[in-house]
Amino acid sequence: MKFNVRNLTESDYATLVEWWDWWPGWVAPPKTFLPETGLMVTKDDKNIAACYYYLTNSKAAFIEWIVSNPQYRDKDRKQALGTLITVAEQVLKKLGVVHVMTMSRHPSLLKIHEELGWTIDPKPSHEIIKNL
Repeated sequence: MKFNVRNLTESDYATLVEWWDWWPGWVAPPKTFLPETGLMVTKDDKNIAACYYYLTNSKAAFIEWIVSNPQYRDKDRKQALGTLITVAEQVLKKLGVVHVMTMSRHPSLLKIHEELGWTIDPKPSHEIIKNL
């Protein structure tokens, strides 16, 4: 199963909004909330999964807004998501990042992160956002 990973482009946003809107309980973030940095996993010219990563002025970064294509029904979706997270880690490490953080409440994403060696806090947190 050969996956390709590319940088997100501005034109990918409309596709990602469709994906977020399809998944129950997900709300697409406004474009102004997203960084210019993100990745898309593809296979055979099919977009499978994507994420954004936020860089900071410290040695920490955030991987966020992970979403997958609901129309992609192949059994390798989990591997595609694992590839996405792993490549994001590699990109961030090359940029000098030492600590990576993410937030999730979705059991499948939590399991993938755990299998990749991430520490999962047993106490749930809440996203707290204020629009200025």
